[in-house]
Formats: sequence, structure tokens, C-alpha cells
Amino acid sequence: MSNPQLTKLDAAHFDSKAREWDDNPVFVERGLKIAEAIRKAVPLHRHMNALDYGCGTGLLSFPLKDELGAILLADSSEGMLAVVAEKIAAQHAPNMTPMKLDLMADALPAQRFDLIYTSMTLHHVPDTDAILRIFHGLLNPGGTLCIADLDKEDGSFHGPEVDVHHGFDRADLSRRAARAGFNDMHFQTVFGIAKEHATGTRDYPVFLMTARRVGG
Repeated sequence: MSNPQLTKLDAAHFDSKAREWDDNPVFVERGLKIAEAIRKAVPLHRHMNALDYGCGTGLLSFPLKDELGAILLADSSEGMLAVVAEKIAAQHAPNMTPMKLDLMADALPAQRFDLIYTSMTLHHVPDTDAILRIFHGLLNPGGTLCIADLDKEDGSFHGPEVDVHHGFDRADLSRRAARAGFNDMHFQTVFGIAKEHATGTRDYPVFLMTARRVGG
């Protein structure tokens, strides 16, 4: 992320939540639903190298691990990555590698990927255009980007005290992806998150955008 203070705050928050993250059935179900949507949208195979950016505890990657080749699970939270490492060992998943990585601040990994996916991470990255350009550069020609995140909302999902994007307008995100060099953008609603407010329960849709990198 381009704002170091925001990065520190986010990392500290997620470090503190890491051990109990998988106890939340909503998080688990969301990972399974997004994995299912990726599986249907992208022809996965065991020679496909993947990057899971903002991996958390790997709730999206573990359902896909037997259908992909090498998977790099990247996050800025050491607490989340410690849980990932334990799960990799427990599930005997040698094709999965955790890495502490902030693409907006750290040196980019040397490897290139056939698939990049990210779940509920984009709204935490201040510069959307920059991260899309970085994703484009990290993909092999013909590679696919999968972004799962919130539809545009009024800020009530996180509350006014949290400095993040309030979801994304699909048409605007598609235009930004095109400017970054992607084409063949497709959107679908894959999940809904219900939150209780003083005015009642509100549902926040989660979309999956798929996009392809073409050319060299």
C-alpha cells in the first residue's frame, strides 16, 4: 500500500485477528464460494502458477490447491502468514509458499504467474490503478486476474473510522483494468455479506471480476 501508516494499522489489525479468522463461518463460506466461481470461470490446471495476494489465512487458496501448480500466498500480516504456514504443514501442501509481501512498497517477486487472485483486498489498497498495473506486469501473457471485492457501498460496511475504498463500481473498475492493459472483463455476484445496523440488516454483494492479460 502506498500509505505506510495505513499498512501498519492494517497489519496490526489482521495480526490480532489471525488466530480466530477461520472460526468465522462467513469467512470460510466466502472463500469456498469465490473458489467455486474461479473454478468455473478459469480453466485451472496443475501447471498453472498462481499468486494469492492478500491471502489472509488461505481460505481461498486451500480449496484450489489441488487444481493448481505452485501457489505463492502473499500478505502483509505476519500473523496471517504464520497461520498459513501451519496449515500448509498440516495439510502437506508442498506447492504452497507463504511470503510477506506488500506490492505497493516491496520489491516485486521475480516469478511471473498464470493466475493472480485476490479476495476482499483491493479496497484496502489506496491506489487502485497502480495495483492493477502491478498485477498486469506480474502476469504471463494470456494470464488471468480474478478480483473478488465489494460492490460500491456508502461506507457503512467498515464504518467511517476505517480509511478504505467503499467498494467498487463495476463499470469504473472495468475501465481502470482496461487502462492497465487488461481485456475480456467479466463480472458476477458470488456472495453476499449480511451486516446488522441500527436500521436493520443490510446485504453487501461481493463480485468476482475476471480479466485477461494479452500480448507480451
